[in-house]
Amino acid sequence: MVTFLRAIILLAIMTVGTRVPGQTRLIKTVTGRELESGQLDQFIRQSMDSLQIPGLSIAIINDAQMVYHRTFGVKNIDTKMEIDSNTIFEAASLSKPLFSYFVMKQIEKGVIGLDDPLYKYMPHPAIKDNDSRYELITPRMVLSHTTGFPNWSVDKPIEMKFTPGTGFSYSGEAHQYLTALLAVIQHTNWQHGLDSIFQKDVSAPLGMKRSFYVRNAYTTSHKATGYFKNGKAKDFWLDGSISFGGAHTLHTEAADYARFLIAMINGKGLRKETFDEMMKEQIHFPEDSDLSSTGQTGWCLGFAMKPMPYGVRYLHTGSNSGFQSYCCFNRETKYGLVLFTNCEKAFELYALLGKYLDDEF
Repeated sequence: MVTFLRAIILLAIMTVGTRVPGQTRLIKTVTGRELESGQLDQFIRQSMDSLQIPGLSIAIINDAQMVYHRTFGVKNIDTKMEIDSNTIFEAASLSKPLFSYFVMKQIEKGVIGLDDPLYKYMPHPAIKDNDSRYELITPRMVLSHTTGFPNWSVDKPIEMKFTPGTGFSYSGEAHQYLTALLAVIQHTNWQHGLDSIFQKDVSAPLGMKRSFYVRNAYTTSHKATGYFKNGKAKDFWLDGSISFGGAHTLHTEAADYARFLIAMINGKGLRKETFDEMMKEQIHFPEDSDLSSTGQTGWCLGFAMKPMPYGVRYLHTGSNSGFQSYCCFNRETKYGLVLFTNCEKAFELYALLGKYLDDEF
């Protein structure tokens, strides 16, 4: 655990949160209740202190506009360097929704079709027992987690869980298959080549200047240090960070990701029919499933869906070693929230913060 001395230093540093000039003083919760930004600042500081969270980047959206963006704490406990608006985090699985948006852009460009079998472009080289059922897999199935692939194969042949399209199985492995395929059919590499296409098609139009799927000079110099639950620092880069990983290698911060969520609320950057398809439920969870027990009812192309009194909440979580993240938005109320932590306690933080903002986890 963080030592007592480090905890004292951390508490002192967290008395200041980076404030974006000119932001509104009032913030609406998802139910419309108004809070002063100073009240929220104080609640976040207290919550971070109680959970011993080193650092945080957070943004809140009201009426499809970013009304609150703060950074708290330190990017490194030893150096005491404070997190600021340039500090980036491993987004972990929050990579997937943004990758889904990127894929839909490629579909609009005619690079690939939403229901094209992937094997026709690039056969998968590591399917256990040459199970031909994988040949049914399409981009739609990848983005809705209905491929039958495991989450990760860990360098083993991929064993199909079920016939693609007949069930739900959360899979980063399937996203990696689609990632590699997009690089191949666009005659580029799935390192900086694919990220360059992402920058042109997604980052630039949405104004996301601090979001990258591959390691570069900016990410190297501005990345926060991650911390495990035992308080030890993560002293290595995310495996595969030199390669574009649609499932997990995004590095970003809250204001940038909020711009993506605003695009999702407004339907920006995609044709209406494409956006409507992305937001539509692709698979409905059985009532006795583990996900149904959380209130989630299905998955669209990129996000889990959870009916709430104010409308459908679209959400996603992210967890890499040393980093965790969470995002949600609602199109009816045009509300959204995203947070990144450089530790493994984001879900514990949102359990407190969600209740405070009338939007429990």
